[in-house]
Amino acid sequence: MSPHGPEAAAAPRTLLVTGHGGAGRSTVATATAVAAARSGVRTVLLTGDRADIAALLPLAPAPEAAGPLSGSAALGRPEAVDGVPHLRVAAVDTAASFRAATLDLQQRIGTLLDLLGAAPLDPEELTDVPGADALALLRALRDVHTVGHDDRPPWDLVVVDLPPVREAVALLALPEQLRRYLRRLLPADRQAARALRPVLAQLAGVPMPAEWAYEAAARADRELSAVQAVIEHTGTSVALVVEPGPRAERVLTDARAGLALFGHRLTAVAANRLLPTGSADPFLAGLAARQQDHLKAVAEPCAADGVALRELPHLGAEPYGAAELAPLSLGPIEHSSPKAGVAGMRPDPWTVEDLLAGEGHFVWSLPLPGASRDGLDLVRRGDELVVDAGGFRRIVPLPSALRRCTVSGAALRDGALRVRFTPDPALWPR
Repeated sequence: MSPHGPEAAAAPRTLLVTGHGGAGRSTVATATAVAAARSGVRTVLLTGDRADIAALLPLAPAPEAAGPLSGSAALGRPEAVDGVPHLRVAAVDTAASFRAATLDLQQRIGTLLDLLGAAPLDPEELTDVPGADALALLRALRDVHTVGHDDRPPWDLVVVDLPPVREAVALLALPEQLRRYLRRLLPADRQAARALRPVLAQLAGVPMPAEWAYEAAARADRELSAVQAVIEHTGTSVALVVEPGPRAERVLTDARAGLALFGHRLTAVAANRLLPTGSADPFLAGLAARQQDHLKAVAEPCAADGVALRELPHLGAEPYGAAELAPLSLGPIEHSSPKAGVAGMRPDPWTVEDLLAGEGHFVWSLPLPGASRDGLDLVRRGDELVVDAGGFRRIVPLPSALRRCTVSGAALRDGALRVRFTPDPALWPR
């Protein structure tokens, strides 16, 4: 990956904004980006739907004809915002991203297509398929951090308008999952034997994967690794937007469990469209009172998790322009997390507690706030642990010491999953 990629010291911070449908997450993401830019922070707002942002801000062509994102197939030309010089809006171009990726693959397997007598596809034939938008957004997230950077990245903050919570968690998990699939389909030991492929094919009597397959897998792994590095960087955090009501509590529960399972950092929850209290109108007073009850239900888990709760007002009309959006900003975005791993990567959320001497086992723990016993399931699969929590699934490789153990129990207690491993006498060194 480029030395100016997300692991560089001057990597921009990234705020991923999600929430339930209709909660106003695009509005809050835009307001937060505008507020940061107006304070002098060089900011880019990344969105999958330009029309949503155009309904909130006066967009105009950016003055730079060939800016830092001009080499990205996943992004259209960034646009400027009148009156906010430090802000750029970059919209994901799903169709262009899909065409570029498909044509690139077609070029790389051209020899195979010729052998099969297949006619290559023309660019105008290609239309994006279901799921292409998720891959395009991931490519755009990678490119906004890596494409066209000089010694100093062109922005300090990247605000990303993500889809609703469940789709957002699945999207953020996709690079890790796809890299695992690649390792399973083309494991390292097979790749090491590439030079012996013709001999192995004769001995086995079956065709071996062609060189282009290994090269394509290696390139895909590098690209996915670059996206994963952005997602897992300590400068990346998640904000959740909810509108206080029955749905908000369920969405917050889902977000807490899903984000924690994959190690993402929830730094703020925005309670949006809050009505003023103390109205003389009985109808409005009743609505506001019910909203306050739901707000308390949202505040309690936020306080337990140490997550900031931002109360944003109902404006009475859709905002337009920087001034009207100002009350809906999440406020200043924290500059760093309390801990930093290697090359700025977040530390592994799983921790191993060695209790061999006193109790004869290890305990592998993962914080899972919001998870319930009803929605929790564990399966040991070889050297991996399959964890289901709240409808989300993650397959986690076991540390080397635990691979020589058997799972002897598990418990969900005080918002943490604790899995007990007992050494296997047949595998444990004597």
